[in-house]
Order: sequence, then structure tokens, then C-alpha cells
Amino acid sequence: MALGFVRPARPEDAPEIARVQITTWRGAYRRMFPAHVLAQLDVAALTDGWTEAITAPPSPRHRVLIAVEQGETAEHVVGFAAAGPADEQALAPEEPPLPEGVAAVTDLLIEPRWGRRGHGSRLLAAAVDLWREDGFRYAVAWAYDADAVMRKFLESAGWEPDGAGRALDVDDLLVPQLRLHVEL
Repeated sequence: MALGFVRPARPEDAPEIARVQITTWRGAYRRMFPAHVLAQLDVAALTDGWTEAITAPPSPRHRVLIAVEQGETAEHVVGFAAAGPADEQALAPEEPPLPEGVAAVTDLLIEPRWGRRGHGSRLLAAAVDLWREDGFRYAVAWAYDADAVMRKFLESAGWEPDGAGRALDVDDLLVPQLRLHVEL
């Protein structure tokens, strides 16, 4: 386990969140998505989106958390998680809305070079604590079928597939996902 901690993201963290997102997607998902799609990821646009998510969330129960690793001379943002009440983005095609007490993870990423050091577990534990405070009873998260690392991580924390599936259309390439869930 690395020395690290989790805290709520602040507006000044948005560029680092965008960097982690781009680095992770270009590395971990390079075999899932077309190279030109990954090359088009725009750090400025992602930074703007994360700034808005942090400063103007849709509700008080929408949160962005960051994982920080402490070094001898510096701290590094190494991952992040974003979640809130389950909405239409949490649904499978033609599925009715999920019940009120369900939280949905929209993002949970650890930059690969910082992986397997406890940061993902700390992020997930902090998110679960906040979900319980916010009155959520369940949580859901989508994982790419080809992302065995994320599925194994969530399953090791007690999450299970709930039978829902969908495919994202990424530049005419269908990328299958499965949804996992957990009781809090």
C-alpha cells in the first residue's frame, strides 16, 4: 500500500483529473477503441467538463473525489472517481429508471503507473462512505467487457454483474459493457 489519501476534488484539480483520464484511456483502452478516437481526446475540453462537475454538480449528491499519492517532496493526483444518483446514463437500453436509492459510478480511474497501490480501494471506500451518508442503498457501475482489470477490482470488492448490458457506439465500433451492482 502506498501512502495516499482521498479527498473531494477542487476546481484546481480539474487539469490533473483530465490528464489522468487521457493517460488512462490511451494506455488501458488502446485495444478497445480506435487509435484516432483516443488521439482526439482533448485535455482542455475534459478540464472544462471536470471543472463544471466540481463547481456546479447537478445535485449535492454528485461528487468527484481524487486519489493522491504522497511522495517525499510532492503529492501526485493518481486517480479519481465521480458518482451521483442513478440517472438515464446508468440504464441499459429500454430499461425503466432505477429506484431512488441507487448511486451510479460514472468514472473510476487510476492512472496505470500508480495501479495496485491501494488508491482504487481508498477511492471506492470513500465513495461508499459518502453514498451511505447520502442515503443510497445500492450502487451500480458499468465496466467494459474487455476491461478485466476493472471487473476483477469491483468483483473483489463485492460487486456482481446484475445482468444488464449495453454497447457504446464509438465511431461505428460497438464496445460492449456490463453493469455491476452492490448493496451498500
